[in-house]
Amino acid sequence: MAQPSAESTYLGKMPAGFGMIAALHGDLDTGDGVGKVYYRQDASPATLRQAAEQINRAFPEDDEVEPEHAVVVTWVDVASRQHHDHSRGDGLEKQRNSFQLVIASAETTSYAILLYPRKGMQFASTAVGGSSQAMQAGFSKGLVKYLVFSTRQGPYYRITTERETSVRALAEETNSGKRGVWVYEIGTSPYFTSVAPGEVTDLPPDTGLESRVSEEATSKRYPGGGQQVTYSPYEPEEEVYLHTVQYQPQVVVVDDGDINVDVFSYNSETCANNRNKCSTFADCKDYASGYCCHCRPGYYGNGIQCVSEGKPQRMNGKVNGRVYVGNSPSPVEFNSNDLHSYVVANDGRAYVAISTIPARLGPSLQPLSALGGVIGWAFALEQPGYKNGFSIIGGEFTCQAEVTFLPAQEKLTIKQVFSGIDEHDHLVVSTTLEGRVPEVLRGSTVQIEPYSEIYQYSSNLITSSSTRDYTVSLDDGSAETRTYQWRQTITFQSCPNDEAARAVLPTQMLSVDQVFVMYDSNNELIRYAMSNKIGDVNGEKEENSCFTGRHGCDTNAVCRPEQGTQFTCQCAAGFTGDGRSCYGVDRPVDHCAAGSHDCDITERAHCSYSGGSSYICSCLPGFQGHGRVCQDIDECQSARCHQKAVCYNTQGSFTCQCRPGYYGDGFYCSSERTKSQCETHRDRLLGSTEYGPQPVPGQYVPTCDSQGAYEASQCHGSIGHCWCVDRNGLEIPGTRTGPGRGRPLCIEQGPTVRPAVGPTPRPDVYPLPPGTHLLFAQSGRIEFVPLEGYNMKKTEAKTVLHLPEKVIIGVAYDCVEKMVYWTDITSPSISKANLQGGGAIPVIRSDLESPEGIAIDHLGRTLFWTDSMKDRIEVASLDGTKRRVLIDTNLVNPRAIIVDPVNGNMYWADWNRDAPKIETSAMDGTNRRVLVKDDLGLPNGLTYDPQSSQLCWADAGTHMIECMNPVQGDRRKAMGAIQYPFGITSHGKNIYYTDWRRDAVIMVDRQAGTETDVFLPQKQTRLYGITTAYAQCPSGKNYCAVNNGGCTHLCLATPRGRSCLCPNNALGVSCVESEGGQVLRWRERGAGIEVEREGGRY
Repeated sequence: MAQPSAESTYLGKMPAGFGMIAALHGDLDTGDGVGKVYYRQDASPATLRQAAEQINRAFPEDDEVEPEHAVVVTWVDVASRQHHDHSRGDGLEKQRNSFQLVIASAETTSYAILLYPRKGMQFASTAVGGSSQAMQAGFSKGLVKYLVFSTRQGPYYRITTERETSVRALAEETNSGKRGVWVYEIGTSPYFTSVAPGEVTDLPPDTGLESRVSEEATSKRYPGGGQQVTYSPYEPEEEVYLHTVQYQPQVVVVDDGDINVDVFSYNSETCANNRNKCSTFADCKDYASGYCCHCRPGYYGNGIQCVSEGKPQRMNGKVNGRVYVGNSPSPVEFNSNDLHSYVVANDGRAYVAISTIPARLGPSLQPLSALGGVIGWAFALEQPGYKNGFSIIGGEFTCQAEVTFLPAQEKLTIKQVFSGIDEHDHLVVSTTLEGRVPEVLRGSTVQIEPYSEIYQYSSNLITSSSTRDYTVSLDDGSAETRTYQWRQTITFQSCPNDEAARAVLPTQMLSVDQVFVMYDSNNELIRYAMSNKIGDVNGEKEENSCFTGRHGCDTNAVCRPEQGTQFTCQCAAGFTGDGRSCYGVDRPVDHCAAGSHDCDITERAHCSYSGGSSYICSCLPGFQGHGRVCQDIDECQSARCHQKAVCYNTQGSFTCQCRPGYYGDGFYCSSERTKSQCETHRDRLLGSTEYGPQPVPGQYVPTCDSQGAYEASQCHGSIGHCWCVDRNGLEIPGTRTGPGRGRPLCIEQGPTVRPAVGPTPRPDVYPLPPGTHLLFAQSGRIEFVPLEGYNMKKTEAKTVLHLPEKVIIGVAYDCVEKMVYWTDITSPSISKANLQGGGAIPVIRSDLESPEGIAIDHLGRTLFWTDSMKDRIEVASLDGTKRRVLIDTNLVNPRAIIVDPVNGNMYWADWNRDAPKIETSAMDGTNRRVLVKDDLGLPNGLTYDPQSSQLCWADAGTHMIECMNPVQGDRRKAMGAIQYPFGITSHGKNIYYTDWRRDAVIMVDRQAGTETDVFLPQKQTRLYGITTAYAQCPSGKNYCAVNNGGCTHLCLATPRGRSCLCPNNALGVSCVESEGGQVLRWRERGAGIEVEREGGRY
């Protein structure tokens, strides 16, 4: 049997690099003897009949399926490692999950059936590295062959998202008509083209709390009661373990038989052990059959999710899917497009914006104000006695809508999954669009008439339908009225224990008016705005201003209706004032700087200010948790040291020490000791003769201690002088003593400075000495070659950073903080390290696929990089927090990237074999243009010399180095007949490049066009990126060099000055975007949402 893959290859990665069906993907623990994993192959009639019932119920419109055989896998009482080890620090006591996976195969098709417990998921996260991440469920084919010698990620399908709420929803929702049961058609091996989910997302009404379904009580199509089907595992008298390796599941072989294991039993629960499931602003109350949560006065919601009355609400999310326009045979793809919404709760006005909508689709989406309809319903203005959506069901629900356009019957399906409120008090929504919409010509405007919609309420299910008219006005002055029908179903999980909470009016009417829609072609944004009121189905008018919205209360206030038309304004929780003007109780405070945050102590956690009064707590490397409580990771449990070494765990780190008789850094131990710097120095001076080592007469030879370090005091026996030395053997000025005066009193220098976090460095790794150097990447290391003038001092080349098992592609140097930054395609990630000593510090670890080129703006304190799989160019602050996509169109294989911060220009190369090119733009991504597109092959490397204004590139296809002045366009050949260049950098008159064929760093005189020197590293492997590490930063300034250019977030230099941009992940209450000092917009979380207010926009 093949050995299981290492955890590092799949934990936290969905999809992983190998094929998988993941019922619950994470670090599950069976090592305590309680959790078990059973599996069996089963062709018994009873099992196949159960499988057929699940499949046929999930696909009611398809022909009935009769499976021929099945594989049943059951996980019983398994714990998540972080919970079992109490590593989160949140008091969770061995929470356990039980669940099943059934793979049922018919003659031509296979299905996966996933079954989750009726009592709910006890845990939804898993430990990954030093953090806690949501578990995953889904399917993946793994890596597939791409081109000739490479691979790339194959097809995959994710059932869950990055949020824990989606994991908990597995036990509460369905796609098969039965709660907690999920069915997917997955094809037949070896083909994996798509995954088709079950089609029945509605749940039947609950009829009881039975703990188990007997086979006789299960109807063929739609069994009632919310009961749970299980495929029973077989447990033999003696368990036969295939694996007993630590941290691997204990797998019990099951051949045949059946026992009645009650996997999915229902347990009544009380507030005593579930109070933490309620909102911070809610109280828990026990009932005869269980408990429920209730929002406190001043808040509204379902008790699990509570928000302050009157406070504006914000929503963020992503849009995915495919939409066809008119008769077009090809769809427009949505790939994580941003959706942002803002609701002024006290007047029911909702604003929605969706980004990156191409012009061929944008105008045709204008009629679909319904995309924001459920948001308007959730926070609609309430007529007395009526409740909006959030007041009834909170922020966790699923809305499935079908739009039918008349008369041509085009259909569009909209699915929106609301996942609750995140740590920034924003509601999170995921939207999927699939179908076809009628075409609205470019330049047309759309006006939507006011409409009403009847909502019908029942247990865990809300439905509504309406017919909506809209008018399309063409740019020739003509207009036509069109119609579409709208049907939607909202499913949610209510609390079944409080009868009073169910007393919601069975029908309510949502009235929508003042509908505004617009497609902004310049920014590729679609915007919707509408006013929403919920009230009586008879449409009775409520004259009180609290319901009409004409009350004049502050946007952070709640309107309180009184007798007749009277009302009062009351500031929302967290604000103070008279209700018509409300101010934050505490003005925006940087709690990180003030020390008033609740993050763990600085030795274990880091506080990151995110704007306003918000901040984020994150555990330091070597610790795990949610940032407010961080616990040490015992790295010694994961066999990090060499097999001939002993591991010692420390707080936030660990050390490795070779066992007696072995030498090395603990990561690598050998019976042959590697010479230290002192020993190498000593032995070189001693030389060797036929009588053994003999010093040259009259020459000083250093003395080394037992560990190979320089002794603190050194003496020259021939002249009688002694002096103190530092750890590098250099004399410390003022410590020398003359003959006969004895040794000076020297202070032991101690070992080399160790990294703040992480293991001790290897003995063959050295900090960067003073001067200018070349830095280049070679497999899992970064090395340096000192420069003397423009020449390479090859004998002094050393490794500056050792990163085993990494493939480093691009390197860049920050001359201000003496830090090296690099891209790694194995993680993938972007990291940095101090070249004077220290471990690797992660900068960006998410939303990357193949980061390659990297560049630093040392003036504006930003980093730029290319991603050749995501086909985009991004920028971020040097700590990675403020991140923005600059260019994501018309890129195929972007790799090399450089910036000229003094002049505000950015250059990059795209080695697309069909159409290679070199492009430029301002550093904010504007004014993009192609510099070179003819006579290119594989332009791998770029460099720019600010002194001569020469842009040079190395081309592995044409086997040339060429240069040009980007302004003048005077292209010329600098060097020909080179072999396979990859990275390139320049310093003065010279160009230095790495070559894959020669495994070397090669120096070229740019002016003479000749090769002048070659450096062959000791390790003969492929070399990647190269950069120049200057002793002093190059001269020059730009607008961003002082006070961040006056920008609130990102300051990016341009030829005309600078642009202030908001990051895609802006977390603050506001972010000002401007160009050349002119304010363009004030954005909410980078959404481009603009809400009209007195005195301007915000």
